Order: sequence, then C-alpha cells, then structure tokens
Amino acid sequence: MKDSMKVGLKESITVEVTEEMLAKFDGELVHPAYSTVALVYHMELVSRKLLLPHLEENEEGMGAAVSLKHLAPSGLGTQIEITATVTDVTERKVVTKVTATNSLGPIGEGEVVQGILAKNLIESKIEKSISNEMLEGVK
Repeated sequence: MKDSMKVGLKESITVEVTEEMLAKFDGELVHPAYSTVALVYHMELVSRKLLLPHLEENEEGMGAAVSLKHLAPSGLGTQIEITATVTDVTERKVVTKVTATNSLGPIGEGEVVQGILAKNLIESKIEKSISNEMLEGVK
C-alpha cells in the first residue's frame, strides 16, 4: 500500500433511497425504509472508494469485517450521506469508521475492515475454494 494512506483521511458519498434499497425479505416489503443491507453495502462502497487511490498496482482490498448500528429509519426518496474515516492502517489492513446521516441526523454508524492482499493471492484463494467445492461434489 502506498504511503499516502493515513489515519484521518475521509471520503463521502450521497445516495437517494430508492425502491431497491428498501427493507425486503424474499421480495416482500417489510418497511418502506432504507434497509440495513443497503447500509452495509454503502458502508463498504465508501470505504473502498477511500482505499482505491492508495493501493499499489498488484494489490486489492478485500472485505474482512463490518460492524454497524442502524440507529434510525430513512424513507423512500430521502438523501443519505455516508462518510468513511480511516482510523487504523497497517501493511495488511485498513479500518474505517463509517457514519450515515439524513436531514434529521445520524441513521447509522459502524466500522469496516479491509484486508490488503496481492491480487494473485486472492485469485489463488478463490480458485482453491472452487476446486475444493467441485471435489466435495464428487465424493
């Protein structure tokens, strides 16, 4: 990872809550509000956007952990700002604190941990998982 990745760096995105982001299970609407699934996705997305300019050409980030508290609802059509701030950096990992707010205040907060690995190592691990799955099916 490049030396430019430092604690305190920030990145923000703004999203408008759409039908696809509402709380649903098996296609059935549970609440007409921004889902926890969508919040996790956007937390990972903003953390990745923060990471990308700081990776070496042969490196890739890979999600390692997400924790969050979904504090309040946000309805269809509302604007949500999601901000990631780097809180810890090592050679192999980046940790971001992530906050999500709408016009009424905080709706979510949490942490995203991204592992930093060589691209060829990630490819090898994925291939190994596929090969293992195929072998299990033969038994």
